[in-house]
Amino acid sequence: MTAAKASTTATDGVTRRQTNGVSKQSATTFQRFDAHDPATTSSAVVDAINHAGGAIVTNLVSADIASQIKADLAPSFATSHTDASQFFPSTTQRATALFNHPSYIRLATNPLWISIANALVSSTYTYFRENGRTETVTEKPIVSSTVGFRVLPGGKQQVLHRDDNDYHPHPSILPVMIGCVAALTKTTAANGATVAIPGSHLWPSDRFPRNEEAIPAELNPGDAFIFLGNLYHGGGANVTKDEYRETVGVFMCKPTLRPAENQFLSVPLETVKGMSAQAQRLLGYGVARPGVGFVRYKDPMREVLGVDDGEVVEL
Repeated sequence: MTAAKASTTATDGVTRRQTNGVSKQSATTFQRFDAHDPATTSSAVVDAINHAGGAIVTNLVSADIASQIKADLAPSFATSHTDASQFFPSTTQRATALFNHPSYIRLATNPLWISIANALVSSTYTYFRENGRTETVTEKPIVSSTVGFRVLPGGKQQVLHRDDNDYHPHPSILPVMIGCVAALTKTTAANGATVAIPGSHLWPSDRFPRNEEAIPAELNPGDAFIFLGNLYHGGGANVTKDEYRETVGVFMCKPTLRPAENQFLSVPLETVKGMSAQAQRLLGYGVARPGVGFVRYKDPMREVLGVDDGEVVEL
């Protein structure tokens, strides 16, 4: 994680780190930035994220782009299936494989977002070469998942969780993920805005998150909540009678969290279909719990290969 710069108390009620590390008061909220403001630099947002675990960037993309993404995802929401694992409440509809939509790519490749993600989740490593010479390499994060969410009226709050859990990371390398959740509709505390606990990215693994500690990230269309993968968060409850909220997320992970040899491109799918289930799983077609390797929120072993060998993960 990029080290946070020393600073004093900031605006919007965010208590920032003090100089010389003398005082490191806990964050109580998430700082808000306007992407249209020249003072909103990636380094300023990174500093705020390092302190609180997340930050809100208004106007990250235009309302027009948000509206186009909303229209593009409508068919997927209409055919969304219920989450068998119950990680997502039954009142949450989902859309996946979003790089199929050019409108979404404009969000996923937004320069400010990419600069923030690169600063926080790139991977740098130094290793020996011949004659004791060392080489240091830095690689940028890659997409872990692309997901749209529609929370219907009456929707229950999602369990508070850390996205990093998917990768079983050692605490010393946290975070391994970063998320950007942008609003397609106005999102409020009442209609299910994402809730998160400021500062919880700094908690030890044995500290339990409580719902009363979480606050909503309220957004207008085009605004985004950007947060680290080890920040406790969840989809909020929709207590309205006639509103639904839609958001869309791009989640990035460290670039080394993948096979060295790309098996999905090296071996044709038709060849894979003729293999044993054991061989298929060795190539990475099975899901690693709690949720790495899904396609359309289903296990590829069943969804793509038609295999049900007793190890299929229900998502």
